[in-house]
Amino acid sequence: MTVLHVITGLGVGGAETMLVQLATALQARGMPQHVVSLQSGELAQSLRDRDVAVTTLDVRGPRQAPGALLRLTRLVGELRPALIQGWMYHGNIAAALAHRLAPGRAGRRLFWGLRASDMDSERYGRINWLSARLSHWPDVVIANSAAGARFHTALGYRPRVLEIVPNGIDCDRFRPDEQLRGAVRAELGIAPDAVVAIHVARVDAMKDQSTFLAAMQQVPQVTALLVGKGTDEMPLPANVRALGLRGDVQRLYCAADIVVSSSAFGEGFSNVLAEGMAAGLIPVATDVGDAGVIVGDTGAIVPPRDAGALSNAIAAAASLPMAERRARAMAARARIEGQFTIDNAIEAYARLYYQTTSEA
Repeated sequence: MTVLHVITGLGVGGAETMLVQLATALQARGMPQHVVSLQSGELAQSLRDRDVAVTTLDVRGPRQAPGALLRLTRLVGELRPALIQGWMYHGNIAAALAHRLAPGRAGRRLFWGLRASDMDSERYGRINWLSARLSHWPDVVIANSAAGARFHTALGYRPRVLEIVPNGIDCDRFRPDEQLRGAVRAELGIAPDAVVAIHVARVDAMKDQSTFLAAMQQVPQVTALLVGKGTDEMPLPANVRALGLRGDVQRLYCAADIVVSSSAFGEGFSNVLAEGMAAGLIPVATDVGDAGVIVGDTGAIVPPRDAGALSNAIAAAASLPMAERRARAMAARARIEGQFTIDNAIEAYARLYYQTTSEA
């Protein structure tokens, strides 16, 4: 059973990372995978290195869209996949149109993936309007968060079947490591007894680094690491280090004590929040998407765009006695191990794929 995935791009991000893990795992199980990316990205090579075929359509703007759709439709006809899985808004639309246009539609299934929650209507209003009107086309729509499912339903999405499958975390890759903690701190020139908060995200209005930086100005006793594409170009308070785009985030988590998500909107399931928790960090997050579901009682949830509330939560976590801080950190890891592992997510996708295609 071949699965053809269609995604907007393969840059570093939560949806893209989940796709890499899913396609790799299903390919290893003997279920052929082929990924089509509308735009290029760093993770394309990661898929190829794992023997997953990748086609990049290199869509740079509206002028390339018709030609890209024609290429995608031809590819569907050549591969004859049992199932097409869309990822993110533009990937979903492209998957739906190619499914409709390519021969063999009756024996093929269409899935969509919703990865966000309360998206900004000014930036995403048109694509959501179109997506809502086509939302009855897919056989199954998978949302990665309950908040995302509610948001899109309120926008007028009317899928035939709506499933919620949270993202999954590789708890072997993201885990506490005392030896790495010391080594990475030495590399970065951070004192062994410093309390460190880490924020991992590309520079984007959705991620709201400005609120995080304003909060860090109010907690000078805490050191912060700002990681992600574009962060090394931002003006920073004295207690914040920007590291830019890094390929060793799992190592950097080991050097920290607190993981912070300051998203203002749009987040469905925050991979960074869950990864940090798996690595044994106390979570502090804004109340966006399913952050509260991920964190539970292991950390703090504060209103978005509220630097004062965010700084108070970071300060409270930093002021905990060492023993209590470690107990909270281990509770955070246990929550991810119990509810949000990558194995759970892959099993959920595989079950839906087999179940839906067997009904064809």
